[in-house]
Amino acid sequence: MTLSIAALAVGILIGVAGQMLLKAGASGDTLLKQFLSPQSILGLGLYFAAAVCYMYALRKLPVSVAFPSVSLSYVIVALLAYWTMGESLGPLKLAGIAMIVGGVFLITRQA
Repeated sequence: MTLSIAALAVGILIGVAGQMLLKAGASGDTLLKQFLSPQSILGLGLYFAAAVCYMYALRKLPVSVAFPSVSLSYVIVALLAYWTMGESLGPLKLAGIAMIVGGVFLITRQA
């Protein structure tokens, strides 16, 4: 079970890295240039690796716990976008982040 939790956590972090790379690769003039940028290709590869970790985690974890836990990636991405890209993080976003964290906390206590 501990290895499954670790796989889920690693998958979440790899997915976050993939998302940040997709954003970095989003600067192409056309969709084709964006898709073929090195950042986008690496980001998509990381998404695949995250899916592999998630599949491993599902071997032991209930999907009703694992899938909502992946929403923590939204929190991490929002915070990283704020710190690294200057995206806004106002009161409503902070409230949403708090609700996501609270929800994941409650769901994981049910398991």
